[in-house]
Amino acid sequence: MVKKTGMEPTARTHNSTRGASRAFWLKQLHQWHWISSALCLVGMLLFAVTGFTLNHAGQIEAKAQTAHHSAELPALLLKMVAGEDERKGVAIPAAVADWIAAEMHVDVAGRAAEWSSDDVYISMPMPGGDAWLSIERETGKVETERSTRGVIAYLNDLHKGRHAGPAWGWFIDVFALACVIFSITGLLLLKMHAAQRGATWPLVAFGLVLPLVLALIFIH
Repeated sequence: MVKKTGMEPTARTHNSTRGASRAFWLKQLHQWHWISSALCLVGMLLFAVTGFTLNHAGQIEAKAQTAHHSAELPALLLKMVAGEDERKGVAIPAAVADWIAAEMHVDVAGRAAEWSSDDVYISMPMPGGDAWLSIERETGKVETERSTRGVIAYLNDLHKGRHAGPAWGWFIDVFALACVIFSITGLLLLKMHAAQRGATWPLVAFGLVLPLVLALIFIH
């Protein structure tokens, strides 16, 4: 007969508690990992592809397409912009902006404008292109030009957050946070499964050392 000691139930209870705790945290990590991966999946694909295109921007040609239009303000509206006073960052009158939107299909309402003695100039940069509009204050001639450099240039500028607006800036922030959560939970899951996967820490170390060595040796 095997003699039982008083420590065995305590050991079993301790092991059971540790097992329950491990199962709880494993479940939590898996849940946070898949949620964060779902949130940043499309963004990560976008930023990975545009990271490649930006790295090879010299080999990927982007031909700009330019459209130029001109018109002339009615006399009544010309009075609203006439004069020689200089202003900075002041939007053009709403009536003038409405006329430009209707006649030239350009939205300049509320945009900051540069008022010189000769003209009113509005810059309208955008992802993957550029645009501007000017109004001659003496004659009322309105000119606008819009140039685009294609889909790749558009996506590259989204990667950099260039002229994409505050909403896209918030998206990048949320995406970055999701990537951090995705990476940290992935690291913790690696730690919990490392005992069954011998290559885990060598691969993690390689992923850390490789960019460090490249930076130290090849970047000056």
